[in-house]
Amino acid sequence: MPRRVVITGLGSVSALGVGMDPLWDGLLAGRSALRPPTRLDASGFRSRLAGEIADLSVKDHVPKHYRKAVKVMARDTEIAVAAARLAVEDAKLITRGNAPTPGDAAEGTSDSPLTYRPERMGCQIGAGLIAAETEEITAAMATARNEAGDFSLRKWGGEGGQGMEALTPLWLLKYLPNMLACHVTIIHGCEGPSNTITCAEASGLLSLGESARVIERGAADLCFSGGAESKLNCMGILRLDLAGRLAPTGHELDGSKLVWPYDPDARGGIVGEGGGILILEAEDTATARGATPYAEIVGFGAGHSLPEYAGGDEDEGYRNAVLNALDDAKVKPDQIDAIFPLAAAIPSIDRAEAGALRSVFGARLARVPLVHIGASIGNCTAGAAALQATVAAKCVAEQRLPARIHAGRPALGLDAGVSAARSANLNCVLVCTGALGGQNAALVLRRYQ
Repeated sequence: MPRRVVITGLGSVSALGVGMDPLWDGLLAGRSALRPPTRLDASGFRSRLAGEIADLSVKDHVPKHYRKAVKVMARDTEIAVAAARLAVEDAKLITRGNAPTPGDAAEGTSDSPLTYRPERMGCQIGAGLIAAETEEITAAMATARNEAGDFSLRKWGGEGGQGMEALTPLWLLKYLPNMLACHVTIIHGCEGPSNTITCAEASGLLSLGESARVIERGAADLCFSGGAESKLNCMGILRLDLAGRLAPTGHELDGSKLVWPYDPDARGGIVGEGGGILILEAEDTATARGATPYAEIVGFGAGHSLPEYAGGDEDEGYRNAVLNALDDAKVKPDQIDAIFPLAAAIPSIDRAEAGALRSVFGARLARVPLVHIGASIGNCTAGAAALQATVAAKCVAEQRLPARIHAGRPALGLDAGVSAARSANLNCVLVCTGALGGQNAALVLRRYQ
Protein backbone atom coordinates (compact mmCIF):
# COMPACT_ATOMS: atom_id res chain seq x y z
CA MET A 1 0.00 0.00 0.00
CA PRO A 2 1.26 3.54 -0.73
CA ARG A 3 2.50 5.48 2.26
CA ARG A 4 0.29 8.24 3.62
CA VAL A 5 1.57 11.77 2.92
CA VAL A 6 1.02 14.67 5.30
CA ILE A 7 1.81 18.39 5.25
CA THR A 8 3.88 19.39 8.28
CA GLY A 9 5.32 22.79 7.36
CA LEU A 10 4.06 25.89 5.56
CA GLY A 11 6.27 28.64 4.20
CA SER A 12 4.81 31.55 2.28
CA VAL A 13 6.06 34.82 0.85
CA SER A 14 3.47 37.15 -0.63
CA ALA A 15 2.43 40.76 -0.92
CA LEU A 16 0.69 40.40 2.45
CA GLY A 17 4.02 39.65 4.10
CA VAL A 18 6.90 37.27 4.63
CA GLY A 19 5.63 34.24 6.48
CA MET A 20 2.39 32.35 6.95
CA ASP A 21 1.13 34.52 9.80
CA PRO A 22 0.87 37.78 7.81
CA LEU A 23 -0.74 35.94 4.89
CA TRP A 24 -3.28 34.20 7.10
CA ASP A 25 -4.02 37.28 9.21
CA GLY A 26 -4.42 39.41 6.09
CA LEU A 27 -6.81 36.96 4.48
CA LEU A 28 -8.89 36.64 7.64
CA ALA A 29 -9.16 40.44 7.83
CA GLY A 30 -10.00 40.76 4.12
CA ARG A 31 -7.00 42.95 3.36
CA SER A 32 -5.59 43.54 -0.12
CA ALA A 33 -1.98 44.33 -0.98
CA LEU A 34 -2.60 45.30 -4.61
CA ARG A 35 -1.21 48.78 -5.10
CA PRO A 36 1.33 50.73 -7.21
CA PRO A 37 4.68 48.90 -7.06
CA THR A 38 7.82 50.61 -5.76
CA ARG A 39 10.55 48.52 -7.42
CA LEU A 40 9.24 49.17 -10.92
CA ASP A 41 7.79 52.20 -12.67
CA ALA A 42 4.64 50.67 -14.15
CA SER A 43 3.17 53.94 -15.42
CA GLY A 44 3.79 52.96 -19.04
CA PHE A 45 1.71 49.78 -18.82
CA ARG A 46 -2.06 49.34 -19.07
CA SER A 47 -1.99 47.45 -15.78
CA ARG A 48 -0.15 49.62 -13.26
CA LEU A 49 -0.76 47.83 -9.97
CA ALA A 50 0.80 44.74 -8.44
CA GLY A 51 1.00 42.50 -5.44
CA GLU A 52 4.55 43.43 -4.47
CA ILE A 53 6.51 41.77 -1.68
CA ALA A 54 7.95 44.27 0.76
CA ASP A 55 10.81 43.79 3.21
CA LEU A 56 12.20 40.56 1.80
CA SER A 57 15.91 40.13 2.48
CA VAL A 58 16.97 36.67 1.39
CA LYS A 59 20.17 36.99 3.45
CA ASP A 60 17.99 36.55 6.52
CA HIS A 61 16.95 33.11 5.26
CA VAL A 62 20.26 31.50 4.28
CA PRO A 63 23.16 30.24 6.42
CA LYS A 64 25.97 32.74 6.92
CA HIS A 65 28.37 30.70 4.80
CA TYR A 66 25.92 30.79 1.87
CA ARG A 67 25.37 34.53 1.67
CA LYS A 68 27.75 35.02 -1.25
CA ALA A 69 25.42 32.89 -3.39
CA VAL A 70 22.69 35.49 -2.96
CA LYS A 71 24.42 37.49 -5.71
CA VAL A 72 23.35 34.92 -8.28
CA MET A 73 19.73 34.60 -7.12
CA ALA A 74 16.95 36.09 -9.21
CA ARG A 75 13.88 37.38 -7.38
CA ASP A 76 12.05 34.10 -8.02
CA THR A 77 14.83 32.14 -6.34
CA GLU A 78 14.93 34.52 -3.39
CA ILE A 79 11.21 33.94 -2.82
CA ALA A 80 11.59 30.15 -2.95
CA VAL A 81 14.63 30.12 -0.67
CA ALA A 82 12.89 32.31 1.93
CA ALA A 83 9.68 30.26 1.78
CA ALA A 84 11.66 27.03 2.17
CA ARG A 85 13.46 28.30 5.28
CA LEU A 86 10.14 29.41 6.79
CA ALA A 87 8.63 25.99 6.05
CA VAL A 88 11.58 24.25 7.71
CA GLU A 89 11.14 26.34 10.84
CA ASP A 90 7.39 25.76 10.84
CA ALA A 91 7.88 21.99 10.56
CA LYS A 92 10.52 22.08 13.32
CA LEU A 93 13.08 20.38 11.13
CA ILE A 94 16.83 20.43 11.42
CA THR A 95 18.49 20.44 7.99
CA ARG A 96 21.88 21.48 6.76
CA GLY A 97 20.50 24.98 6.35
CA ASN A 98 19.73 25.48 10.03
CA ALA A 99 21.67 22.75 11.83
CA PRO A 100 23.20 23.90 15.12
CA THR A 101 26.40 21.95 14.34
CA PRO A 102 27.03 22.55 10.63
CA GLY A 103 30.29 20.61 10.65
CA ASP A 104 28.58 17.34 11.54
CA ALA A 105 25.50 18.14 9.46
CA ALA A 106 27.50 18.77 6.31
CA GLU A 107 29.05 15.33 6.59
CA GLY A 108 25.77 13.60 7.44
CA THR A 109 27.56 11.40 10.02
CA SER A 110 25.83 9.21 12.57
CA ASP A 111 26.29 12.05 15.07
CA SER A 112 24.53 14.48 12.76
CA PRO A 113 21.59 16.38 14.24
CA LEU A 114 19.68 16.28 10.97
CA THR A 115 16.01 15.27 11.23
CA TYR A 116 16.34 13.21 8.02
CA ARG A 117 19.33 11.82 6.19
CA PRO A 118 20.05 13.91 3.06
CA GLU A 119 19.33 11.02 0.68
CA ARG A 120 15.83 10.70 2.16
CA MET A 121 14.86 14.29 1.34
CA GLY A 122 13.59 15.32 -2.11
CA CYS A 123 12.59 18.62 -3.67
CA GLN A 124 10.06 19.46 -6.39
CA ILE A 125 9.42 23.17 -7.02
CA GLY A 126 7.35 24.88 -9.70
CA ALA A 127 8.97 27.81 -11.48
CA GLY A 128 8.35 30.24 -14.30
CA LEU A 129 10.42 31.53 -17.19
CA ILE A 130 12.59 34.03 -15.33
CA ALA A 131 13.12 37.37 -17.06
CA ALA A 132 16.51 39.05 -16.86
CA GLU A 133 16.66 42.12 -14.65
CA THR A 134 15.98 45.10 -16.86
CA GLU A 135 18.83 47.31 -15.62
CA GLU A 136 21.33 44.47 -15.79
CA ILE A 137 20.55 43.41 -19.36
CA THR A 138 20.06 46.90 -20.77
CA ALA A 139 23.33 48.14 -19.27
CA ALA A 140 25.10 45.40 -21.21
CA MET A 141 23.09 46.02 -24.39
CA ALA A 142 23.98 49.71 -24.27
CA THR A 143 27.63 48.77 -24.75
CA ALA A 144 26.81 46.93 -28.00
CA ARG A 145 26.04 49.95 -30.18
CA ASN A 146 27.76 50.57 -33.48
CA GLU A 147 29.01 53.92 -34.76
CA ALA A 148 25.49 54.88 -35.84
CA GLY A 149 24.17 54.20 -32.34
CA ASP A 150 22.25 51.07 -33.37
CA PHE A 151 22.36 47.74 -31.60
CA SER A 152 25.05 45.51 -33.15
CA LEU A 153 25.04 41.72 -32.89
CA ARG A 154 28.77 41.71 -33.57
CA LYS A 155 29.43 43.94 -30.60
CA TRP A 156 26.92 41.99 -28.51
CA GLY A 157 28.92 38.87 -29.31
CA GLY A 158 31.95 40.33 -27.63
CA GLU A 159 33.80 42.27 -30.29
CA GLY A 160 35.89 44.82 -28.45
CA GLY A 161 35.19 43.43 -25.01
CA GLN A 162 31.65 44.75 -24.90
CA GLY A 163 28.13 43.35 -25.18
CA MET A 164 27.73 40.01 -23.42
CA GLU A 165 31.13 40.39 -21.85
CA ALA A 166 29.70 43.25 -19.81
CA LEU A 167 27.55 40.70 -17.98
CA THR A 168 28.89 38.92 -14.93
CA PRO A 169 30.42 35.47 -15.63
CA LEU A 170 27.67 33.69 -13.68
CA TRP A 171 24.87 35.78 -15.18
CA LEU A 172 23.02 32.84 -16.74
CA LEU A 173 22.86 30.98 -13.44
CA LYS A 174 20.48 33.62 -12.09
CA TYR A 175 17.82 32.93 -14.69
CA LEU A 176 17.55 29.16 -15.12
CA PRO A 177 14.15 27.98 -13.78
CA ASN A 178 15.72 25.06 -11.94
CA MET A 179 17.73 27.46 -9.77
CA LEU A 180 14.86 27.62 -7.29
CA ALA A 181 15.10 23.93 -6.49
CA CYS A 182 18.88 24.02 -6.93
CA HIS A 183 19.49 26.54 -4.14
CA VAL A 184 16.90 25.00 -1.82
CA THR A 185 18.44 21.54 -2.17
CA ILE A 186 21.99 22.82 -1.63
CA ILE A 187 21.07 24.89 1.42
CA HIS A 188 19.06 22.15 3.12
CA GLY A 189 21.04 19.17 1.88
CA CYS A 190 18.35 17.40 -0.12
CA GLU A 191 19.97 14.53 -2.02
CA GLY A 192 16.81 12.62 -2.94
CA PRO A 193 14.65 12.98 -6.07
CA SER A 194 14.52 16.56 -7.34
CA ASN A 195 12.66 18.23 -10.20
CA THR A 196 11.46 21.54 -11.59
CA ILE A 197 8.09 21.96 -13.29
CA THR A 198 7.36 25.00 -15.45
CA CYS A 199 3.64 24.97 -16.24
CA ALA A 200 2.53 28.50 -15.34
CA GLU A 201 -0.19 28.64 -12.66
CA ALA A 202 -0.35 24.84 -12.40
CA SER A 203 3.34 24.48 -11.55
CA GLY A 204 2.92 24.42 -7.78
CA LEU A 205 0.15 21.82 -7.69
CA LEU A 206 1.91 19.60 -10.22
CA SER A 207 5.03 19.76 -8.03
CA LEU A 208 3.04 18.88 -4.93
CA GLY A 209 1.54 15.94 -6.78
CA GLU A 210 4.94 14.69 -7.83
CA SER A 211 6.30 15.08 -4.30
CA ALA A 212 3.40 13.05 -2.95
CA ARG A 213 4.13 10.27 -5.44
CA VAL A 214 7.84 10.28 -4.54
CA ILE A 215 6.99 9.77 -0.87
CA GLU A 216 4.20 7.26 -1.53
CA ARG A 217 6.53 4.95 -3.40
CA GLY A 218 9.24 5.21 -0.72
CA ALA A 219 11.85 7.11 -2.74
CA ALA A 220 12.02 9.76 -0.01
CA ASP A 221 10.61 10.44 3.46
CA LEU A 222 10.31 14.21 3.03
CA CYS A 223 10.01 16.64 0.13
CA PHE A 224 10.20 20.40 -0.19
CA SER A 225 7.44 21.24 -2.63
CA GLY A 226 5.45 24.15 -4.06
CA GLY A 227 6.25 26.99 -6.42
CA ALA A 228 7.34 30.61 -6.66
CA GLU A 229 7.57 33.33 -9.26
CA SER A 230 7.84 37.08 -9.73
CA LYS A 231 6.51 38.61 -12.90
CA LEU A 232 6.94 42.07 -11.41
CA ASN A 233 9.32 43.17 -14.16
CA CYS A 234 8.95 44.74 -17.58
CA MET A 235 9.01 41.47 -19.50
CA GLY A 236 6.71 39.67 -17.09
CA ILE A 237 4.02 42.35 -17.10
CA LEU A 238 4.19 42.72 -20.86
CA ARG A 239 3.83 38.98 -21.44
CA LEU A 240 0.83 38.68 -19.13
CA ASP A 241 -0.83 41.73 -20.64
CA LEU A 242 -0.37 40.47 -24.20
CA ALA A 243 -1.83 37.13 -23.08
CA GLY A 244 -4.96 38.94 -21.87
CA ARG A 245 -4.42 38.04 -18.21
CA LEU A 246 -4.25 41.53 -16.66
CA ALA A 247 -6.89 44.14 -15.97
CA PRO A 248 -6.29 47.70 -17.20
CA THR A 249 -6.07 49.79 -14.04
CA GLY A 250 -6.33 53.40 -15.24
CA HIS A 251 -5.76 55.70 -12.27
CA GLU A 252 -7.15 53.29 -9.67
CA LEU A 253 -4.78 52.76 -6.72
CA ASP A 254 -6.59 49.87 -5.02
CA GLY A 255 -6.32 46.69 -7.06
CA SER A 256 -8.93 44.85 -5.00
CA LYS A 257 -11.58 47.00 -6.70
CA LEU A 258 -10.57 45.60 -10.10
CA VAL A 259 -10.34 41.83 -9.56
CA TRP A 260 -13.80 40.27 -10.05
CA PRO A 261 -13.67 36.46 -10.26
CA TYR A 262 -16.65 34.87 -12.04
CA ASP A 263 -18.13 38.26 -12.99
CA PRO A 264 -19.11 38.36 -16.70
CA ASP A 265 -17.78 41.94 -16.82
CA ALA A 266 -14.40 41.10 -15.25
CA ARG A 267 -11.41 42.53 -17.11
CA GLY A 268 -8.55 40.44 -15.75
CA GLY A 269 -6.33 39.96 -12.75
CA ILE A 270 -3.43 41.90 -11.24
CA VAL A 271 0.15 40.67 -11.40
CA GLY A 272 1.58 39.40 -8.14
CA GLU A 273 4.84 37.95 -6.90
CA GLY A 274 5.11 35.26 -4.30
CA GLY A 275 5.32 31.60 -3.56
CA GLY A 276 4.64 28.83 -1.14
CA ILE A 277 6.86 25.95 -0.10
CA LEU A 278 5.25 23.10 1.82
CA ILE A 279 6.99 20.34 3.73
CA LEU A 280 5.51 16.98 2.76
CA GLU A 281 6.41 13.96 4.85
CA ALA A 282 5.56 10.30 5.07
CA GLU A 283 2.98 9.96 7.84
CA ASP A 284 4.95 7.23 9.61
CA THR A 285 8.19 9.20 9.84
CA ALA A 286 6.42 12.46 10.63
CA THR A 287 4.52 11.02 13.58
CA ALA A 288 7.63 9.17 14.74
CA ARG A 289 9.40 12.50 15.21
CA GLY A 290 6.38 14.05 16.90
CA ALA A 291 5.25 16.34 14.07
CA THR A 292 1.71 17.73 13.99
CA PRO A 293 0.35 17.64 10.42
CA TYR A 294 -1.78 20.43 9.00
CA ALA A 295 -3.55 18.06 6.63
CA GLU A 296 -3.14 14.86 4.66
CA ILE A 297 -2.77 14.73 0.88
CA VAL A 298 -5.15 12.01 -0.24
CA GLY A 299 -5.65 12.68 -3.94
CA PHE A 300 -3.92 14.21 -6.93
CA GLY A 301 -4.97 14.54 -10.55
CA ALA A 302 -3.90 16.29 -13.74
CA GLY A 303 -5.38 16.93 -17.16
CA HIS A 304 -4.64 18.93 -20.29
CA SER A 305 -6.95 21.38 -22.04
CA LEU A 306 -6.97 21.25 -25.82
CA PRO A 307 -7.21 24.57 -27.71
CA GLU A 308 -10.75 23.86 -28.88
CA TYR A 309 -11.98 24.08 -25.27
CA ALA A 310 -10.53 27.55 -24.73
CA GLY A 311 -13.32 29.99 -24.05
CA GLY A 312 -15.98 27.28 -23.92
CA ASP A 313 -18.59 26.60 -21.27
CA GLU A 314 -16.64 23.70 -19.80
CA ASP A 315 -12.92 22.95 -19.69
CA GLU A 316 -12.62 19.21 -20.21
CA GLY A 317 -8.98 19.07 -19.10
CA TYR A 318 -9.82 20.91 -15.89
CA ARG A 319 -12.75 18.56 -15.25
CA ASN A 320 -10.54 15.53 -15.81
CA ALA A 321 -7.94 16.83 -13.35
CA VAL A 322 -10.61 17.23 -10.66
CA LEU A 323 -12.17 13.83 -11.37
CA ASN A 324 -8.74 12.17 -11.31
CA ALA A 325 -7.95 13.77 -7.94
CA LEU A 326 -11.27 12.69 -6.43
CA ASP A 327 -10.86 9.18 -7.78
CA ASP A 328 -7.32 8.99 -6.39
CA ALA A 329 -8.61 10.14 -3.01
CA LYS A 330 -11.57 7.74 -3.13
CA VAL A 331 -13.72 10.75 -2.29
CA LYS A 332 -17.10 11.58 -3.80
CA PRO A 333 -17.96 15.12 -4.92
CA ASP A 334 -20.49 15.53 -2.10
CA GLN A 335 -17.67 15.02 0.42
CA ILE A 336 -15.81 18.18 -0.62
CA ASP A 337 -16.40 20.99 1.88
CA ALA A 338 -14.60 23.87 0.12
CA ILE A 339 -12.87 24.56 -3.19
CA PHE A 340 -9.74 26.66 -3.72
CA PRO A 341 -9.79 27.46 -7.48
CA LEU A 342 -7.67 29.62 -9.79
CA ALA A 343 -10.42 32.28 -10.13
CA ALA A 344 -8.50 34.20 -12.80
CA ALA A 345 -11.07 37.03 -13.11
CA ILE A 346 -11.00 36.53 -16.89
CA PRO A 347 -14.55 35.78 -18.12
CA SER A 348 -13.65 33.09 -20.67
CA ILE A 349 -11.37 31.25 -18.23
CA ASP A 350 -13.73 31.62 -15.29
CA ARG A 351 -16.66 30.36 -17.35
CA ALA A 352 -14.76 27.27 -18.46
CA GLU A 353 -13.51 26.65 -14.91
CA ALA A 354 -17.01 27.01 -13.44
CA GLY A 355 -18.40 24.71 -16.11
CA ALA A 356 -15.83 22.05 -15.30
CA LEU A 357 -16.61 22.25 -11.59
CA ARG A 358 -20.36 22.18 -12.26
CA SER A 359 -20.01 19.04 -14.36
CA VAL A 360 -18.36 17.37 -11.34
CA PHE A 361 -20.39 18.79 -8.46
CA GLY A 362 -23.74 19.43 -10.16
CA ALA A 363 -26.27 21.67 -8.46
CA ARG A 364 -24.43 21.28 -5.14
CA LEU A 365 -21.65 23.53 -6.45
CA ALA A 366 -23.75 26.59 -5.58
CA ARG A 367 -23.51 25.61 -1.90
CA VAL A 368 -19.77 24.85 -1.78
CA PRO A 369 -17.69 27.89 -0.69
CA LEU A 370 -15.02 28.92 -3.18
CA VAL A 371 -11.92 30.46 -1.63
CA HIS A 372 -10.08 32.81 -4.01
CA ILE A 373 -7.11 34.97 -2.97
CA GLY A 374 -6.21 36.87 -6.16
CA ALA A 375 -7.86 40.11 -4.97
CA SER A 376 -5.54 40.05 -1.95
CA ILE A 377 -2.15 39.13 -3.40
CA GLY A 378 -2.54 39.05 -7.20
CA ASN A 379 -1.81 36.29 -9.69
CA CYS A 380 1.56 34.88 -8.61
CA THR A 381 1.69 32.58 -11.68
CA ALA A 382 3.99 29.64 -10.81
CA GLY A 383 3.54 30.49 -7.14
CA ALA A 384 -0.25 30.85 -7.35
CA ALA A 385 -1.39 27.27 -6.79
CA ALA A 386 1.28 26.68 -4.15
CA LEU A 387 -0.09 29.62 -2.18
CA GLN A 388 -3.62 28.27 -2.70
CA ALA A 389 -2.42 24.98 -1.19
CA THR A 390 -0.78 26.63 1.82
CA VAL A 391 -4.00 28.52 2.54
CA ALA A 392 -6.08 25.37 2.06
CA ALA A 393 -3.90 23.40 4.49
CA LYS A 394 -4.14 26.21 7.04
CA CYS A 395 -7.93 26.32 6.63
CA VAL A 396 -8.22 22.58 7.26
CA ALA A 397 -6.00 22.79 10.33
CA GLU A 398 -7.84 25.80 11.75
CA GLN A 399 -11.33 24.70 10.59
CA ARG A 400 -11.83 28.23 9.35
CA LEU A 401 -12.36 30.00 6.02
CA PRO A 402 -10.80 33.40 5.30
CA ALA A 403 -12.73 36.47 4.22
CA ARG A 404 -13.46 36.93 0.52
CA ILE A 405 -12.89 40.21 -1.32
CA HIS A 406 -15.04 40.93 -4.36
CA ALA A 407 -15.91 44.34 -5.78
CA GLY A 408 -17.94 42.91 -8.67
CA ARG A 409 -20.95 40.66 -9.03
CA PRO A 410 -20.05 36.98 -9.36
CA ALA A 411 -22.48 34.97 -11.44
CA LEU A 412 -22.46 31.41 -12.77
CA GLY A 413 -24.30 30.15 -9.69
CA LEU A 414 -21.22 30.09 -7.44
CA ASP A 415 -20.61 30.84 -3.76
CA ALA A 416 -17.79 33.27 -4.55
CA GLY A 417 -18.98 36.74 -3.44
CA VAL A 418 -18.04 38.96 -0.53
CA SER A 419 -17.97 37.19 2.82
CA ALA A 420 -16.37 37.56 6.23
CA ALA A 421 -14.02 35.02 7.77
CA ARG A 422 -15.94 32.22 9.44
CA SER A 423 -15.65 28.85 11.11
CA ALA A 424 -16.36 25.85 8.90
CA ASN A 425 -16.46 22.08 9.11
CA LEU A 426 -13.67 21.16 6.70
CA ASN A 427 -12.97 17.47 6.39
CA CYS A 428 -12.00 17.36 2.69
CA VAL A 429 -11.13 20.31 0.46
CA LEU A 430 -10.17 20.59 -3.19
CA VAL A 431 -7.38 22.80 -4.57
CA CYS A 432 -7.55 23.13 -8.34
CA THR A 433 -6.17 25.28 -11.13
CA GLY A 434 -5.80 25.66 -14.84
CA ALA A 435 -2.85 27.43 -16.43
CA LEU A 436 -1.72 29.50 -19.35
CA GLY A 437 -0.63 26.70 -21.68
CA GLY A 438 -3.44 24.24 -20.94
CA GLN A 439 -2.12 22.34 -17.93
CA ASN A 440 -4.57 21.55 -15.11
CA ALA A 441 -4.00 20.10 -11.68
CA ALA A 442 -6.07 19.24 -8.63
CA LEU A 443 -5.22 18.18 -5.08
CA VAL A 444 -7.50 16.81 -2.34
CA LEU A 445 -6.55 17.58 1.25
CA ARG A 446 -8.17 15.84 4.18
CA ARG A 447 -8.25 16.76 7.85
CA TYR A 448 -5.55 14.68 9.52
CA GLN A 449 -6.86 11.93 11.79
